[in-house]
Amino acid sequence: MTSDPSRQDAGLGAPLSAARSTPAGSLLAYFSLTYAVAWTCFIVAAALLSSASRVPALRGIRWLFFLPGVFAPSLAAVGLTARTEGSAGVRALLHRVVEWRVGKRWFVFAAGYMAAIKLAVALLDRVITGAWPRFGHEAWYVIAGAIVISTPFQAGEEVGWRGYALPRLAARFGFAGASILLGLIWACWHLPLFFIPGAGTYGQPFFVFVLEVTALSVAIAWLYVHTNGSLLLPMLMHAAVNNSKDIVPSAVPGAMNTFGLSTSFVAWLTVAVLWVCAAYFLVRMPKAESQRGGRKTSDIGSDVPIA
Repeated sequence: MTSDPSRQDAGLGAPLSAARSTPAGSLLAYFSLTYAVAWTCFIVAAALLSSASRVPALRGIRWLFFLPGVFAPSLAAVGLTARTEGSAGVRALLHRVVEWRVGKRWFVFAAGYMAAIKLAVALLDRVITGAWPRFGHEAWYVIAGAIVISTPFQAGEEVGWRGYALPRLAARFGFAGASILLGLIWACWHLPLFFIPGAGTYGQPFFVFVLEVTALSVAIAWLYVHTNGSLLLPMLMHAAVNNSKDIVPSAVPGAMNTFGLSTSFVAWLTVAVLWVCAAYFLVRMPKAESQRGGRKTSDIGSDVPIA
């Protein structure tokens, strides 16, 4: 299916136009505010959790701090947009959360990308080692239900990362460079969670996580530019990654090597497959803007098929 270029320009024209008029200092302010709020909340939540053995009530109270930290990327985006673009800018940003009018295959891509990566990893592991890796125990319908339920909650991050930051970075570095830079920032934002007992990342190798998340950022940027700047599709993909990554688990049980590189063979295979796909996306990633008829518009070509 070939998409209408004029519709694509209309879809991405508004966020890119706002991005070009945003001073570079606003991006720095956005990332600084997001990190400051989130890390403060995460650290307080961790402190409350560590004290819960003495005061059990603190275990429940920690969520009052943890959740604002998780939503900090989007709270900062909405606040800064309101300050610079007013209520109309906020409405335009949030409207993209419900933008669903995209090709059906992009829903399949968003929902199935991580599952396909993990199944490819399992097959490679079987070919290389002669044995199948450990598989997760969740039924497919449980995973599917979790994706549907958790997708709306991903607005807490995606309105910020892909809604506010990505187009502004792309206006300066192009979508390829922006996706990598944003991936590094997004990954490092999770760092406190590697020190909170009970978190899925606790004790796992942080640098391996950074490699995985940066490659995923490239894939989500690819999805973003081919769905006219929709935020619903990145939200769906974010939820699908969170809930299908353990189809073939990468985490090492009981790991306590946060800044080391020692991890499972499955984790390294996952990094490799993610980056093979990311390389394809980077090579074919549309530029953020081009000159057409003397004016700048989004340079989104035809709806590129998934290879």
